Amino acid sequence: MEIIDLKGRKGLIVGIANEHSLAWSAARHFSSAGAELAITYLNDTAKPFVEPLAREAGSSLLLPCDVSRPGQLETVFETIEREWGRLDFLLHSIAWARKEDLHGRLTDCSADGFAQSMLISCHSFIQMAKLAEPLMDKGGSLITLSFYGAEKVVDHYNVMGPVKAALEASVRYLAHEHGKKSIRVNAISAGAVATRAASGLQHFDELLNETRRSAPLRRTVEASEVGRTALILASDYMSAVTGETIYVDAGFHIQGMVFH
Repeated sequence: MEIIDLKGRKGLIVGIANEHSLAWSAARHFSSAGAELAITYLNDTAKPFVEPLAREAGSSLLLPCDVSRPGQLETVFETIEREWGRLDFLLHSIAWARKEDLHGRLTDCSADGFAQSMLISCHSFIQMAKLAEPLMDKGGSLITLSFYGAEKVVDHYNVMGPVKAALEASVRYLAHEHGKKSIRVNAISAGAVATRAASGLQHFDELLNETRRSAPLRRTVEASEVGRTALILASDYMSAVTGETIYVDAGFHIQGMVFH
């Protein structure tokens, strides 16, 4: 019987906010498989929520990382290089938009608000790929999290739709550019899961109910199911998979005009 084993692997997890975060579910699976983890927290307000989780995961590095603050992301990778000398995988699970842009029409989104959303939610992944590249001289896995709103209109997702679409396109281009170094790049399009980030969406309960009604499996998704997918992507089991957006959404994305 084969078991996923990440012993000796070193991974970076960016985007844990609390115990409900999808990034935390992934971190638990990485840790259980034997990986050594570096975990980041957004700021001093977030640190008390993330620090006990990092201890639980046996993380040897707990680092501040606000990608909107110049130099913080570079410092994270400098620390990893100094302490570990290499990196085998990373999980990018950060997204942000101003409330007025998230709750308002895309038509009314300001240029500054759009640019900030793109910087934090999309360009940060590109930047991580660049910083990780020299630390992955023997190959590696870059993973990010997306959502169905990247390809189809989801009410109240608004500015995050085109931003996540850009993220998924970036996955394909990064996979093309880094493939020659055996660095794989993939996205997980997670279905509706009750997280702190999701709570910022208006009428999120309606989205959960619609998923239960319309998805082929007639249910929502558990955070652990997203975490297990990240685990597989970080492992050698997916060594030939790159440039993909993998849906973990109970099949919701395949539905078209279905009459119940």
